[in-house]
Amino acid sequence: MELKNTPIIVKQEFNTTAEKVWEAITNPDLMRQWYFNNIPDFKTEVGFKTEFIVKSETRVFPHIWEVTEVINLKKLSYSWCFNGYEGKSISTFEISPLKDKTKLTLTASIIEKFPENIPEFKRESGVAGWNYLIKESLVAFLNK
Repeated sequence: MELKNTPIIVKQEFNTTAEKVWEAITNPDLMRQWYFNNIPDFKTEVGFKTEFIVKSETRVFPHIWEVTEVINLKKLSYSWCFNGYEGKSISTFEISPLKDKTKLTLTASIIEKFPENIPEFKRESGVAGWNYLIKESLVAFLNK
């Protein structure tokens, strides 16, 4: 994905509390159930880093996350980069309590250009991945 691309934004309402949504996106035991099953650890502390491997059919992507912002129960941001590849992005999760629901807004922004010749780094792949993770996987997890 390129810097000129507008951020990927995915919005989803959940029939649960803000606390449960926050727990799902910050507790590593829960994150492993809907997000990436091999996240070694996660802490809502600015500067916390974690690394793990995600494999596609043809490539290995060593993920490196670093927490950049935390507002408890409201906002979480962390950078994404991949060891051995150029590029960096920031993913921001914002939680908004509604009357009897909770809205989650995910914004993925590119801050350093990713390689254009790798299909997994194309915008379409990012849009599809985030839509799957938030609108399908997280929804199913929170509806259990």
